[in-house]
Amino acid sequence: MTKPLLLKNLRLMGADAADVLIEDGRIAQIASMITPNEKVTVEDCGGALALPGLVDAHAHLDKTLWGMPWHPHQQGKSLLQMIDTERKLRHELDMDAQRQSARQVALALSKGTTAIRSHVDIDTEHGLGLHRGVAATRARYADVMRIEIVAFPQSGLMIRPGTLELMDEALREGADIVGGLDPCGIDRDPKGQLDAVFGLAEKHGKPIDIHLHEPGEMGAFSLEMILDRTEALAMQGRVTVSHAFCLGMGDQARVAGLLDRVAALDVSLATTAPAARPVPSVAACRERGIAICAGNDGIRDTWTPYGNACMLERAMLVGLRNNFRADVEVGWALDTCTTEGAKVMGLEGYGLAEGCRADLVLVDVEAVSEAITQRPPRRLVLSGGQIVARNGETEATWQSA
Repeated sequence: MTKPLLLKNLRLMGADAADVLIEDGRIAQIASMITPNEKVTVEDCGGALALPGLVDAHAHLDKTLWGMPWHPHQQGKSLLQMIDTERKLRHELDMDAQRQSARQVALALSKGTTAIRSHVDIDTEHGLGLHRGVAATRARYADVMRIEIVAFPQSGLMIRPGTLELMDEALREGADIVGGLDPCGIDRDPKGQLDAVFGLAEKHGKPIDIHLHEPGEMGAFSLEMILDRTEALAMQGRVTVSHAFCLGMGDQARVAGLLDRVAALDVSLATTAPAARPVPSVAACRERGIAICAGNDGIRDTWTPYGNACMLERAMLVGLRNNFRADVEVGWALDTCTTEGAKVMGLEGYGLAEGCRADLVLVDVEAVSEAITQRPPRRLVLSGGQIVARNGETEATWQSA
């Protein structure tokens, strides 16, 4: 059992300075002044602002090229071209899923992320190798990073016979969530794919997270089919739709109707706030009580050369994409990367109150909005009460090869 830790002089979400006592990985006490004893380790926080641990609720840990030699970007512009290029490059490059996912997790810790939902490719070329690699990383970092694995049929489910059986096996081996992908655009069999995805969820008692890149009316059609099954199978609160570009289309009346039904069925959304695609409105989701979280998606992989695992940067992108400028609005952008992500992932004990798991991110800024707009190095990152990063660098215990 580790010694209790007393954080002196920090400002929780920008409030007045306080002391925070951490015991057994939890926030035991918050007070204006706590007097330490000889059994307590004391850390002077210098008046830093404290945020809750950041949540990357849409990642692809098995895909990153982080830490490898720079590879010129090769992918085409269509989704199928991206998928085919990645599958080819996995054979050409030394993309070991365990090593690469560990590198991204260590990087994410240095940026203040303490929970990740990762989609992991399941297909007939790679079998369960990628899932097992990320699962090994999940086990290695279990004390300091809460990782959910989505069994994800990236190359298609119905168009690649054998993938369904591999998905079933991945769920038996410990994958947490059933994934799906563009029922019309990839599989060209929306009924078949969604029957399979919801069937796996029912069989294994797992939630669902479906990538829906399909635009406009095609995406709206697929979304309605997802909602129909959510209602019929009483899976309210257990379905996430990622990207949902169709909810950014120009027909606002159509979008409003879809959002109302998403809210009524307690379906959550995940966004990466891409600059070049229509996206769901965070404000419209908040008005309806829809949980909308955010994620980094791919980090320097075969799909994109961009990304550094910083969820404060992702909050900035969410804010820019939604034209958030006022401090309260910028705070909404941060919510997608903190409280909303925790809600979607079902993180127990999340927050900055007594009794919560001690996941804290300290930054030397005056206000929450400044943390997002300036994104300074993290002064201190704690996960489960352990100091995992200091001054922007991951502690040696949690560094990766």
